[in-house]
Amino acid sequence: MSMQGAGFENRAAAWVQQRGWQVLLRNFRCKVGEIDIIALDGECLVFIEVRSRGNPRFAGAAASVDRRKQRRLLGAAACFLRAEPACRHRPCRFDVIAFEPRQSAADREPLWIRSAFTA
Repeated sequence: MSMQGAGFENRAAAWVQQRGWQVLLRNFRCKVGEIDIIALDGECLVFIEVRSRGNPRFAGAAASVDRRKQRRLLGAAACFLRAEPACRHRPCRFDVIAFEPRQSAADREPLWIRSAFTA
């Protein structure tokens, strides 16, 4: 992960915590993929993908979470739930926190897409 990518993940984690969510884990990795942030929003387990784009000529950060990436996130979430039986009973959702080029300044709010996709 690039230093800039880590910075955006740090900003996303802080943004999540400011909303009262509990960050359980960051950068969960397994053989099928990675999840940037796993958090609790009340009773809901939230798998969060953090995306950023620095160049406005490319597709937006949120749009970069394509079907292939979604499948990898779903697989990684399944790995996490197998590894953490205590979390299996919780409702789950997949959110995207995106930092678009115009939102690159440190004081800008990210674009939050709640329930960006479903299993």
